[in-house]
Amino acid sequence: MRTARRWVLVAVGLAGCGDASRSSLEGKVPAGTYYRTYTNDGSGATGLGDPAMVSTFRLDKYLITVGRFRQFLAASVAGWTPAIGSGKHAHLNGGQGLANSAGPGFEPGWDVTAAANLATTADDWTGRLNCEPSFQAWTDTPGTHETLPMNCISWYEAYAFCIWDGGFLPSETEWEYAAAGGDEQREYPWGSTDPASANFYVISGCNYPSGANGCTGVENLAPVGTATKGAGRWGQLDLVGNLSEWTLDWLAPYQPSPCTDCVFLTDFRYRVVRGGSFGTDTQNIFPAASRDGDFPTSRNSFYGARCARAPN
Repeated sequence: MRTARRWVLVAVGLAGCGDASRSSLEGKVPAGTYYRTYTNDGSGATGLGDPAMVSTFRLDKYLITVGRFRQFLAASVAGWTPAIGSGKHAHLNGGQGLANSAGPGFEPGWDVTAAANLATTADDWTGRLNCEPSFQAWTDTPGTHETLPMNCISWYEAYAFCIWDGGFLPSETEWEYAAAGGDEQREYPWGSTDPASANFYVISGCNYPSGANGCTGVENLAPVGTATKGAGRWGQLDLVGNLSEWTLDWLAPYQPSPCTDCVFLTDFRYRVVRGGSFGTDTQNIFPAASRDGDFPTSRNSFYGARCARAPN
């Protein structure tokens, strides 16, 4: 088994929070059902288990970039903070958001615990984001990294960014539904074509740029959307590879009850990250079988995020 608002490319980054035509760079993911547990070696899905139903939502085409995060950081330093209770999937369950798969209740949104883990000054922000000198994408001043995916961010920072940008973090189920192509239960987001190591389908194995043959530094990260043949069923790029992606859930075994727009809310130590990174071996990036997690405060060069949004 092998296992925005519209962003406009400019010279040094991706312009503009507030551009009303952002929808062209978001893929609408239609409602449907699928199995969260399955394997697929290219000849069809087997071992189907843990069914889930997902309502229509939008998922950004690209990972959060350095240029976009720079704008968010400027807003944070200027005094913006997420409102308590913001960041919910407010289009669901009469505004209550995703249902808790571990028991009664719904997602709480941004809370005081999250707020305590967010920097507010420029010095604090840059101290946190300068986490791995050789591999970090962040630069203290704009330069050639603005279209790279933003790494070295914690779960809290990814969550806050998506709130600032008018969206929310996708649940693990939403993320996997998009990566699996919904009920197509794909082997890879693009289908079953073997990605090899030429960077057409996925940025992984430290094979970017071509011939790199090993992890040497931030140059192994590709600008978002570089692997153009790797688009998922609804247009998202880099769903596997480049950076692993934070999702909303705590990492835990799937619950036996039906999952209808669900999220796992019980503190289980780690938040879920999905998709594999630029350093992941190509044969281990299968989106359905590969579940991982880390402390929500963790930051390293392999983690990033993308935002989800209400369907309209």
